[in-house]
Formats: sequence, structure tokens, C-alpha cells
Amino acid sequence: MNIKDFKKVYLIGIKGAGMTAVAEILNARGILVSGSDTKEVFYTDAILKKVGIAFFETFEADHIKDEFDAVIFSTAYSLENNLELKTAQEKKLPLISYPELLGMLFAEKLGIAVCGTHGKTTTSAILAQALLVAGVEPSAIVGSCVLDWNSSALAGQGDYFVAESDEYQNKLKFYQPWSAILTSVDWDHPDFFPDFDAYKKVFKDFVAKIPKVGFLVVWGDSVDTLAVTKSATCQVLSYGFGKDNDYRVGIEHGTWNMEQNTKDSNIQNTIDNKQQTNLQFFEIFCKEKSLGVFQTPLAGKHNVLNCTAVIAICHSMGLDLEKIKMALREFKGAARRFEQVGKFKEAILIDDYAHHPDEIKATLSGARARYGDKKVWTVFHPHTFTRTKALLQDFAQSFDDTDRVVVLDIYGSAREAQGGVSSKELVDLINKYQFGKAEYIPTIEQAVTYFKQHNGEFDVLITMGAGDVWRVAQKLLNC
Repeated sequence: MNIKDFKKVYLIGIKGAGMTAVAEILNARGILVSGSDTKEVFYTDAILKKVGIAFFETFEADHIKDEFDAVIFSTAYSLENNLELKTAQEKKLPLISYPELLGMLFAEKLGIAVCGTHGKTTTSAILAQALLVAGVEPSAIVGSCVLDWNSSALAGQGDYFVAESDEYQNKLKFYQPWSAILTSVDWDHPDFFPDFDAYKKVFKDFVAKIPKVGFLVVWGDSVDTLAVTKSATCQVLSYGFGKDNDYRVGIEHGTWNMEQNTKDSNIQNTIDNKQQTNLQFFEIFCKEKSLGVFQTPLAGKHNVLNCTAVIAICHSMGLDLEKIKMALREFKGAARRFEQVGKFKEAILIDDYAHHPDEIKATLSGARARYGDKKVWTVFHPHTFTRTKALLQDFAQSFDDTDRVVVLDIYGSAREAQGGVSSKELVDLINKYQFGKAEYIPTIEQAVTYFKQHNGEFDVLITMGAGDVWRVAQKLLNC
């Protein structure tokens, strides 16, 4: 089966971030794309409508036509839970899962996989944007809407393909990378990986596939990421704050506020006053040689690390670092990644996808660094019962850098209806460590009412989680 032979395809679960990105790339090739999903509105609805891709908001057997060259499906669906998928099998139409199709696209070019427990979306978006600014016309698939593109995909004519590469369900087995970035390795997805060793093995098997002519760029401040690299036969390049890294963050220049510092007209002229008012400055050393001072408008040390990974691979590829500097400095970010979505009265509304304890800590640390003594409140939506239960103690100790946290009922996955743990248990545990910090509020509507009642008590409100907690901010906007 070859993508070049496709004339008409159908996507089941087309509103998923990766599925929409695939739809965009196939559509750009002149393939007639259609599909289906639920009626729930996602940011991808606007993308699909913008590029003119038709989709149904129900799953019906008669949507599946004999003339489809392939039916591509999200791994959230199966023959047991989706009528369209079952119908396609009965019609003997070619069935391709999302990761299988991504692997096929990836194999057509020099694939750069961005993998790891945390930071995949932001890092892959920064890398693709850097390659775009450097003039190499990349293709890319990112698991969120990249604000610079108003899209989650690039369909470039160049040699490189950047893909956010998810380890869940061992999707990595479908990808054959030329090079990769490994951002982190922390046990996650306990519903699929029974323990940390099983989780790490997926990454070990993956990096072993990188050819000797490629690169593995790895966060070098973690013993777990370094342990994974022992399976690689390609050149390994480490990055981080530690002195032994190949690419080292040598000097952090803190946060530069454009309203207070206007002496450097060259920098000021490259910044959009309306969009970017803060920059982190950091210097990167390769071995002992300085590659210069870089800037990013993204908050937090974790985003300095994400940028450093991109600098490392771009430098290794021999790209123009001045263009990379410009790309990093002007990068607007990705949807739901510490995205400022507006205001509720005078309070700033931030939306973030963090759903693992380490991600929560990193995001809130970045918020504290950016907003200083301002009162930061967080509304957290735990995602999946298995993750919440397995990491309950870690979650309970993740909210040090917020003044208050509201916890909603757990957002279960398509495979879970319940799981032997509750949000009330998490709230009780948080309050055990920090008395009175957390409050259990079951629903989004109740949370919106709560924040309206407490108007004026917080300066920043962060909606956080992998579910639909973003709706809290949307309902509070301009109230």
C-alpha cells in the first residue's frame, strides 16, 4: 500500500490533533479527504473547515463508501466500539491506524522524531518552526495547533519531516527515524505499561533504530534518559544545565520585560508588542565554545531546555544559527501549552495541557517565575483513573507553586469508566501536605460559578489538564 496511490480516503476520529494534521497533509497532496467524529467541538473543527475538509459528526455505516482507497482510524476506536470501522472491515477496505499512516509519511523523508514523556508538542513545534525559518521547507505533524501556523501541520517540499512521536500503546514501533530528540523519561500510561522498566524499554527499542548517520539529542540531566541512550548506535548529543552536557545552558539571563527595558532596539524591533512582552535569555555552549545568547518568550526552565534541544539538532545539521535564534525569539507557542487565552475581569487566564506530576511542577514553576508575587490559582482536571491512582502521591505534591488549586472530577479515557480512585482523595492528600490549599469541585459549571464568586482573589488562573478543563477559561472570558 502506497500513499502515492491514494485518491480518496476517510478518517475515523478526524478531529483528533494528529488525525487533523494527517488530514491536512493528505489534502495538500490533492487527495480527497473526508471523515467523522463526535459532535464535541475542538480547536481542530476550525482547522478542518478552513482547509475545506468535510466531516460528519456521527458514526454511521452508510458513511463508508466502496470507493475509499483507505480508511484511516484513530487508535481511540476499535472494531468493538465503532460501527464505521467494523463496516470498513466488512467491505474489505484497507484499514490503517493513525500511527501506521504517520510511519508511512515519516518513511518518505528524513524523519526527526520528538519523543519523551514531557515536552513533545512544544519541542516539535519549535523545531519545525526553526527549520521553516532556516529555509529547509519541512513537513511536520504536531499534537496541537501551532499558533505561528494556525494549524498542526506543515506540508513542505523539503527533505525533513518532524513528527511528535507518542510512546503510548507503543506507537513508536511504527516509526523509522533518521534522528530523534528524547526530552524525558518518566513512567506514564500505567494502563498500558505495567511498570517503569516496560515503559523505558519502548524508548530503548526506538532509539536503537536510529541509523549511524543520524543523531540522538537527549536531555542529559536525567539518569533515565541517559540509560535509554545506551541502546543507540548513532551519535548521541546531550543537552541540559549540567557541566557534562554537549550542549550546555551556561548562563540564564532571567526574564526581560519589554515595558521596562527598551535599550536594545534590535531586539525590540523583532518583537510584536501585542503578543510578546517577556523573554527568557540564555546562553548555549557547545563543548566550551559559546554559540551565543538566545531568547524565548516561553515561560519556565523546561522551555529553555526545549529550545536547547532544538538548537542542538539544528547546529548538528549545520543550519544557520542566526535564523534559529530568530525563530526561537519570535515563536508564539502552541495551543494549550501555557497559552494566555484572555482575561476574566482583571485576572489573566492561562490554559495548559499538563497532566503528569512533573509537567505540573514545571508549568507552575514557570508561572511563578513569570508572575512573581501575584496570586496564582489553578483548576486541575485529572486525566485517566489509572494515571491518577498510580501517581496519586506525586500529584498531591505537585502544586507548591500555586496559591490555590481546585480539582475537578477525573476525566476518564475512552477505555475507562471508573478506576478505584477519586478527585476527592487527591484533594484530601494535597490538604494533608498543605492545609486548605485544595478544594474539590466536581464539574466545570460548578468551577465557573466558584471562580465568579471569588473574583478579585486571584491575579492569574491556570486551567490545567489533558481533558476539557479549558472550557472553564472559555466560559470566564470577558465575563
